[in-house]
Amino acid sequence: MSRPVPHLFGDAPAALPAPATTIEQLNRECFCLSLDRQALAHALDAELGPPGLSRLVRERCPFMFAARPVFVAAARIRRMAQVVRAVESVVALPAYREQALAAAPAIARLGSAGPRGVFFGYDFHLDQDYLGLIEINTNAGGAMLNAVLARAQQACCEAMDSMVPTRASAADFEQRIVGMFRQEWRLAGRLRPLASIAIVDTAPPEQYLYAEFLLFQQLFERHGLRAVIADPSSLEWRDGTLWHGDVAIDLVYNRLTDFYLEKPESAALREAYLHQGVVLTPHPQAHALYADKRQLAVFSDAARLQALGVPEATRQVLLDVVPHTEVVNAADGERLWAARRGLFFKPVAGFGSRAAYRGDKLTRRVWQEILSGGYVAQAIVPPGERQIDEDADHAMKFDLRAYAYAGDAQWVAARLYQGQTTNFRTPGGGFAPVYSTVDASGRALRQSGGEHASYVFLLDEAGGVHAVPHALYVALARREAAAPAWAGRNLRLADWYVRLKDGEPDAIVNETYGLAHVDAQGRLGSVAAPADAGWPTVKERERMHAMLFEAADCPGSAR
Repeated sequence: MSRPVPHLFGDAPAALPAPATTIEQLNRECFCLSLDRQALAHALDAELGPPGLSRLVRERCPFMFAARPVFVAAARIRRMAQVVRAVESVVALPAYREQALAAAPAIARLGSAGPRGVFFGYDFHLDQDYLGLIEINTNAGGAMLNAVLARAQQACCEAMDSMVPTRASAADFEQRIVGMFRQEWRLAGRLRPLASIAIVDTAPPEQYLYAEFLLFQQLFERHGLRAVIADPSSLEWRDGTLWHGDVAIDLVYNRLTDFYLEKPESAALREAYLHQGVVLTPHPQAHALYADKRQLAVFSDAARLQALGVPEATRQVLLDVVPHTEVVNAADGERLWAARRGLFFKPVAGFGSRAAYRGDKLTRRVWQEILSGGYVAQAIVPPGERQIDEDADHAMKFDLRAYAYAGDAQWVAARLYQGQTTNFRTPGGGFAPVYSTVDASGRALRQSGGEHASYVFLLDEAGGVHAVPHALYVALARREAAAPAWAGRNLRLADWYVRLKDGEPDAIVNETYGLAHVDAQGRLGSVAAPADAGWPTVKERERMHAMLFEAADCPGSAR
């Protein structure tokens, strides 16, 4: 079956003063379907889930999985991993913990030296070159669903092969998930092996992500762990043990949004946790330290970070990435109302998009509710955009979620949607795989030549420098891909052969330069020319060097 030739470069102005990056152009112009629905059904029904799960997903959640990927530059992925580490280092500071826990319910002060909390979700917006950390969740859903999605990906062309998540990477992620829960058990000081897990949420079969609970249950049981899915009201605290029917529960995977176990139906779980009769992950303390949205006001405040003793380098990472956030007080009402069009208002203990409002959509009635307390105001960072077909009206918004544990980014996924906030109600939307040349930790997915890799740059007539993933360059050179917007233009080509260290660029071994011409159909071809004809200027070479090595170090981006 023939495939359409992907167009990698969009319409460019005549002088090309500020052309978009290749990744942005892929998000605008690659309309290929990456989701193999037959493979997805097989993964849901046979490989990972129980029989019939694919039908449940189709009928109840028709917009759970997007058919197209989202492309993200390696530097942005590495930056996300760096932000996760930066937040973790701040949360480890005694002064920060004392401050955060003093404002939280008493139950949050339990368990300071125990489990870390599984599946934190760091949610980002990517507005061109600016990456903004919108919020942190401590009960982020979707990790297992994205592992399934990775098993059902197909490259639309050879150029995409180096970006597509592999089945091996998904299988490794699943192994690390199980290892993470066992690590939580050990951190709680338990000496015997973990034997049973309860996946707990309110009315689980009614939850939109119920299919994920079934996937987790199957995953745990494949690894020898008894697993049940339970409403908190079905648990019983008896004789020093938490029970679900006749099953003694060792560990609770907590998907509740009752973050401090305050509701009556959480009473048994609360008692078990207070008496250390069960390992609970994530737990109330994790929410207070990470997910209470008042902490975003700390992470975006230079003076408060400095007062807490946060090192300068870490402060800079957070100040570059966390949009300004402040707690809403009635005394600031007039100022915030005047500035509302550039703000997003969120409840301190909210989750998802519940009771969250864009400032330009506010009514006076809602504004009075916000002023009554319990809200933060955050500077708006627009989400990224993904074009899903050639109709310009069909652009989808997307955000990025980094799943993290103990300061390590484990997996990065995207959510495609239309509307004010993320949802799973938009045709063409849902969880989408992230295509990049690195994994969630920032390590290269595939390294050509063992400990070396080739990095390619195209230089335009205006001095613009465009990093091109090597596989995409190969597709261009083989005429499997096209750049129609640059038809008729001459480009200089730089191919740097680079030694890697721990998967990162370490030293340039060799540099090759040449000329290329884009024909009337957008096909790239080489041009015979003197050896020095393709050489870059000093500024162009400095720019390439910065793109190669500073991307690995994840420098701050200008807002």
